[in-house]
Amino acid sequence: MGKVRLKDIGERLGVSSVTVHNALSGHKGVSEELRIRIVETAEEMGYVAPSSAKKKETENGEFRRIGVLIAENYLAQYSTYYWKLYQELSLTATEKRCYTTIEVLKKETEKRVHRLPQIAENNSIEGLIVIGEIDRGYVRFLQQKLDMPVIFLDFYDNKIAKDSVIADNFYGMYQMTELLFERGLERIGFIGSIYATSSIMDRYCGFMKSMLEHKKKVPEEWLIEDRDDAGQVGFDLPNCLPDAFVCNCDLVAGMTVSKLQKRGLRVPEDVSVIGFDNYLYPGYADMGITTYEVNTKAMTKVAIDKMLKQLRNPAKGKSLEVISGHIVWKNSVKGKNN
Repeated sequence: MGKVRLKDIGERLGVSSVTVHNALSGHKGVSEELRIRIVETAEEMGYVAPSSAKKKETENGEFRRIGVLIAENYLAQYSTYYWKLYQELSLTATEKRCYTTIEVLKKETEKRVHRLPQIAENNSIEGLIVIGEIDRGYVRFLQQKLDMPVIFLDFYDNKIAKDSVIADNFYGMYQMTELLFERGLERIGFIGSIYATSSIMDRYCGFMKSMLEHKKKVPEEWLIEDRDDAGQVGFDLPNCLPDAFVCNCDLVAGMTVSKLQKRGLRVPEDVSVIGFDNYLYPGYADMGITTYEVNTKAMTKVAIDKMLKQLRNPAKGKSLEVISGHIVWKNSVKGKNN
């Protein structure tokens, strides 16, 4: 079989080459459902970087080719935050004279049948950026089999994923919880599956630091799991409610507001709610949730810079970079005098 073209992918799915290009490049104008189908089809057909990348490399000098790997579970319903992160990464890469090629890591490949990403097997990339937390066994497999730099974006592990860029999940959530205490709210619950990802655990630890400093105990029913082992989000609220909920992400915060409203409760008059990420999920964009904005632009810039440094000097030491964000005040938190 010859080299796979955008046209070939489009013909298989019944869409135009432009639509395929926009989907693979992370551009707007393509629904999430179609984007996922295009990415998966491109992977199945063995699509690699187009010849224009080589042309650009010849005309403009050194032009790095970087692969991007995202686990399949992050592309499920509502998980579009990672598409935003990839879009930022793609734009930053272009500014830094890099070309990115994305591949979806299937659950079977990640959890059971370890195989190298196709973009790495055919030597079409010089380095790999992994977006989001993936199975640690697969991380070890990559490190054993790949002879190229691997940078982790939004995931860190002191033993196996040291060359990483993450948001300041710990102090970000600490600041968000402190905001509640400043507004006179002291009976606070946390919604998030603590062991699901390192990001959620860091956010929980930031929440607990604030609670401990204020000598407040959290009843067990106010520590709520929000997702199953497959990453599907879903949870119930207890009958006895706190004054405020700290949610591990904006999706969960939006769902919490909806559940409270269905009970006839008002936000923030009856219960305050805060989120994290400052990402507007479909259906929850108009709720005005007070949140912590993750600086995705800075994170992707640092990730690309780390990759370029590793490509120039493979012996350079690995390090963790923590990127701070900022509080975005909206209207889901009750004030002292309300």
